[in-house]
Amino acid sequence: MKRQDEMVDSFLIAHRKFMTNLDDSLALIEEELNEAAEIDKICTGEWCTATEETLDELSKFIFAISEPRWVSNEDSKTLKDLRRKVHDLYAKHKGVSH
Repeated sequence: MKRQDEMVDSFLIAHRKFMTNLDDSLALIEEELNEAAEIDKICTGEWCTATEETLDELSKFIFAISEPRWVSNEDSKTLKDLRRKVHDLYAKHKGVSH
């Protein structure tokens, strides 16, 4: 039983680190989108396509994460927040790219 608890703790730490890294990635994209909104010349066809592809990939990753039964309510909220954030960033991207 002790070994199982250690494994769950290890998975929880890895899960939280993964979620933090995803959140950091979304923050970088949000920063780039904010800059693009200020400077129309940034949103070239190539830039917009690359940004949209990146958002699509992150969205697939985030929405494919199944919530482990052993995560806390706070961890569950983090996943829901990431899903909302990627959705909002995609909407922001559409506003910048058109």
